[in-house]
Amino acid sequence: MTVNRVGLVVHGGRAEAETAARAVRAWCAEHGVGCADIDVWQEGARHSAREEVDSAGDPDLIVTLGGDGTFLRGARLAAENDALVLGVDLGRVGFLTEVPATAVRDALDAVREERINVESRMLLTMRASCRLEVPEQMETLLRYGRGPLLPPPQVRGECEAGDDWGVALHVTALNDVVLEKLARDRQVSVGVYLAGRLLASYSADALLVATPTGSTAYSFAAGGPVVSPRADALVFTPVAPHMVFNRSVVAAPDEPIALRVLERSGQAAVSIDGQLRGVLSPGDWIGVYAAPRRLKAVRLGPMDFYGRLRQRMNLTDAPAALADGKAAPLWPVTSPRPGDLAHLALPPVPDDTPRLS
Repeated sequence: MTVNRVGLVVHGGRAEAETAARAVRAWCAEHGVGCADIDVWQEGARHSAREEVDSAGDPDLIVTLGGDGTFLRGARLAAENDALVLGVDLGRVGFLTEVPATAVRDALDAVREERINVESRMLLTMRASCRLEVPEQMETLLRYGRGPLLPPPQVRGECEAGDDWGVALHVTALNDVVLEKLARDRQVSVGVYLAGRLLASYSADALLVATPTGSTAYSFAAGGPVVSPRADALVFTPVAPHMVFNRSVVAAPDEPIALRVLERSGQAAVSIDGQLRGVLSPGDWIGVYAAPRRLKAVRLGPMDFYGRLRQRMNLTDAPAALADGKAAPLWPVTSPRPGDLAHLALPPVPDDTPRLS
């Protein structure tokens, strides 16, 4: 594909990220491609995604240099501009980034020569009973040891308004939307609605709605299921609920999930992909649903998600399963696929992996 302009999202605290950024800038200079650093905390402030991509000259490829957190920053910008996003892996346990820093020039060549796969990932958006804002005194407290907060989400002017349906917010989330308690000694009380019907009222530390991509993030840490990133679903997971039913619920992509702060609850914070974006009071609510826009992630080949799951989570085999001394053979097989199985998606066998005989 023709790459006219690259936007760089760099983890500024890591020397290897700065080295990789220089390699990207050199590649762009050699190929006559514009390049701009974006999502930079200039003068202690952060900006909306629209402002950031506008200032970068509307890049058609976003390159992130860091871990999953940096990729989430880039995904927010790429979704705004319907651009491709390429994640360069400088993290430790993440699932989102694609290529090692040493291969960044080869990856850019592959994009330019169209030797890539474009993976479509589900995003979340939301409506709310009111505009989201963070109280000034709370913003000052939460800034301690952190970077500046993102600005309040803007209202989407192109959406129809309606009292029952709330304010349409200009929000995209690749991982999750989280409603969590503010006071350590008091849980948040929330009514949870799936597809317009009350599921239950929870008293919990937090409640979250995740995408399949986000199922391996906060939702996983809270005991939620691992969902293939190729799936389309909304994953609702309660965090430390004071009730017997503490399981996740996986909803269809057209089934919205609403969270209403109950009358006797304390205030609750709303975080979107790990960024605090607002505070709700009793009676306020948010509705989370699949966004009409999707993320376009660059892949250099089929993604071995389950192999990465085994590696990144350090999964080990049960001793009883290996009582005969032999590990399970690894798929996929190398013989030609039968015609009735041609539609299946299987990653290639790594060169150093034992094959089925």
